[in-house]
Amino acid sequence: MTQIRKVPFNAGAEWLLAGFGLLRKAPLALGLLGVIWGALSMLAAMSGQLWLTFIVAVLGPILFGGMIYAAREVDQGRSAQPVHLAQGVREGKLPRLLAMLLPQIAALAILVMLLLAMFGPEQLQQMANVMQQLQDNPDPALVETLPTDRMFGWLLLAMVVGVVVGFFTFIAIPDVMFTDRGAFAAMGASFRACVRNLPAVLLLIVLMFIAVIAISIGINIVTALIGFAIGQAAALFLGQLLMMAVLMPVMAGTIYHAWRQMLGDAPAPPVVTPASGGFEA
Repeated sequence: MTQIRKVPFNAGAEWLLAGFGLLRKAPLALGLLGVIWGALSMLAAMSGQLWLTFIVAVLGPILFGGMIYAAREVDQGRSAQPVHLAQGVREGKLPRLLAMLLPQIAALAILVMLLLAMFGPEQLQQMANVMQQLQDNPDPALVETLPTDRMFGWLLLAMVVGVVVGFFTFIAIPDVMFTDRGAFAAMGASFRACVRNLPAVLLLIVLMFIAVIAISIGINIVTALIGFAIGQAAALFLGQLLMMAVLMPVMAGTIYHAWRQMLGDAPAPPVVTPASGGFEA
């Protein structure tokens, strides 16, 4: 059985700060990797070819594994290189990384079944028609015809499903990249680590959400200013690349440090136990 360390509640904040710290340590090298990933995604979307978009989506765990590998290189005083994005393939870990897509596929199937169970095919078609009409005629009367209470309930369930499914892959990718553990064993260890350290993981989710909003606002301001000089279309393209250049290295560094403390080679911070009462999982 894999040993899972207990970390304190504030470890979630420490992981995120460590992710930003790694980006500050090598902004150009790590940012370039994010730009490459962003360019691949955007070019696939702009091509209008669904198969290209599908391929880039499938490459997601491989590219993110490479980002995490590059984050460790920077953390250990070496340089991040574009070739690191294919490190998982170079080390023969392609099947295990692709297996990380299975929880996402399962989540998609669960959400589709929930949609059918909560609304039914006929009402889903009716909702699609109303949404189409709202694009041309934003009439509040049309909104009132939508089953908003059930839609809100489905969105809440979707968030819960997304978080639970995310537990299986949260630190599974670095576990695959840096150990010989199999994909399913790594996903199981990731899920148990998230459950054991639920307060820290939930804190990280909240802080990451806030950080993404803050980064988006900052980049949107920069994009608007650049748009006056090079045009809005080109500025939006550059803005998306800048978003990937910041966000992906930060996420990779954050998850790398989370893996180190809960499963990897870093000692976990001491957990402060109350003098009386309380419990530890």
